Amino acid sequence: MENKFEPDGLPVLIGSLPLGDHQEAARMVFTHTPEIPLWVQLPVYPEEGMIFQFMPGLPGLTVKEDRTFINSAEEVLSDELLAFYEEYMAVNEGGKDINESRFALKPDTAKGFFVYKDFVERQDPKPTALKAQITGPITFATAVKDQNGRAIFYDEQLRDAAVKLLAMKAKWQVQQLSRFDRPIILFFDEPALAGFGSSEFISISKGEVAECLEEVIGAVHEAGGLTGIHVCANTEWDLIMDTAVDIVNFDAFSYFDKFILYPDTIKNFLDSGRIIAWGIVPTGDAADIERETPESLSAMWEEHAKAMEKLGIDRATLLSQSLISPSCGTGSLSPKHAERVLELTRAVSDRVRNPSE
Repeated sequence: MENKFEPDGLPVLIGSLPLGDHQEAARMVFTHTPEIPLWVQLPVYPEEGMIFQFMPGLPGLTVKEDRTFINSAEEVLSDELLAFYEEYMAVNEGGKDINESRFALKPDTAKGFFVYKDFVERQDPKPTALKAQITGPITFATAVKDQNGRAIFYDEQLRDAAVKLLAMKAKWQVQQLSRFDRPIILFFDEPALAGFGSSEFISISKGEVAECLEEVIGAVHEAGGLTGIHVCANTEWDLIMDTAVDIVNFDAFSYFDKFILYPDTIKNFLDSGRIIAWGIVPTGDAADIERETPESLSAMWEEHAKAMEKLGIDRATLLSQSLISPSCGTGSLSPKHAERVLELTRAVSDRVRNPSE
């Protein structure tokens, strides 16, 4: 990538806010994180839910009354799959403009993206980097169901279409933002990976997860972007860090003790120049949000940094390859608590970057 990204402990957010106005949401983001702003999803609107928002374009997509599903009946699906793969090939081979395809986000389901571009256009000075996001393939394909209530992940053809749809929608975002000549970070939000290895996902192998992740990561890299994977609870961290992902984002407030159980993997990940986004600002419990302070959370980060030093990673190196973030999105919080999360994220970043001030 032409613009090398240096995180240096800067703050970055996770995509959702509990607001009803996209302009207000963008102003909040650009106020607290102007160096690495992102576009905002507002889950108060059903069409901006993290699954539904990226479903348009899926073969077999059916909306009946209050139910959205994939109709996998052969007489319906075969023609739609054929049309999907023909369009996918045409876009990839340059025969069709991606902006005129099913892979382009639209204002009716992703208004925040278009508001974001307008804000970036007007910002002076330019941001350090630009962040975008999309639901990750494991979360998406285990949440989207067919007409019988079966997750499409378990249908190899539908899973492949879903992964390719997300890969291309991620690629489109990177291409849209590339005109600003800034490093672009695309996060795949993967809350479902918190359940990996549980009985719910017992039939899903590490190899299948890795294959899905590598395909979407590869699409973003091909477009010139950096990739992140966000998991808001614990998971098998070696599974993620062993992919080609550039940034791993974890809940450092609640799960650092689980994360540090992968010392060799973490050391190799950082030695390769990649980045940890520390979800050090709590979002799961209103009492935590009210109780914690910039001082308490920066002190927590310093303790985590000392534990990382024992792996042979000094504080200066660690900070240079770190971002500070909330532990998850704030879309389910009250507006008051969401704003406090943004304020804390900014303040903790400022303190760990300038501990003497």
